[in-house]
Amino acid sequence: MKILLVEDNARVSQFVRKGLEEAGHVLDHAETGDDGLFLATTERYDAVILDRMLPGDADGLAILEAMRKAGNQTPVLILSALADVDERIRGLRAGGDDYLTKPFAFGELEARLHVLLRRSQVAAPQTTLSVADLTMDLLSRRVTRAGQAIQLQPREFKLLEYLMRHADQVVTRTMLLENVWNYHFDPQTNVIDVHISNLRQKIDAGFTPALLRTVRGAGYMLTTE
Repeated sequence: MKILLVEDNARVSQFVRKGLEEAGHVLDHAETGDDGLFLATTERYDAVILDRMLPGDADGLAILEAMRKAGNQTPVLILSALADVDERIRGLRAGGDDYLTKPFAFGELEARLHVLLRRSQVAAPQTTLSVADLTMDLLSRRVTRAGQAIQLQPREFKLLEYLMRHADQVVTRTMLLENVWNYHFDPQTNVIDVHISNLRQKIDAGFTPALLRTVRGAGYMLTTE
């Protein structure tokens, strides 16, 4: 991980830096609130270890609030001698992800950092799907192939999204009925065949290679192979 440590206590900083660097992490260190605020808002980090009380115009909570107002959701572990419950609540409500009071064991600090990183990775939403030169933006609902925009109906979009999330896997008719049409039985219609045919015309016609394959007797697959 690339970590920012904002801590003015030389003994604590040396202790944390030594442990994190020995564990293979890359560390930037700021000793003042002003330097910490600059680094936290201009550089990219996997996590920030932030002291509450800092010299300079910006204390730990001010840095944290500035990060969150700017849309920076980097996990922040607050490190503080302020152990009172009300102070811990203030830190968490300001946008902190965890709160560790001094004195502390390095093993606990490192374990908490790994939990924060794991949590942030799980929480991060996937906004773009890609298979070869076919791209789907889930936020704008824009689909392109080789840079060319493709217009899809809502059900076609949902069908393609499911196929792209299961790229290189055989997707059965039952899977499509349950996950795209919300049918938990086969209504014995050709609705899937019609939508697959329409989708194939839109994403494959005029492009090479064809991506949407029919797997005889099994279902469909979106693949470059």
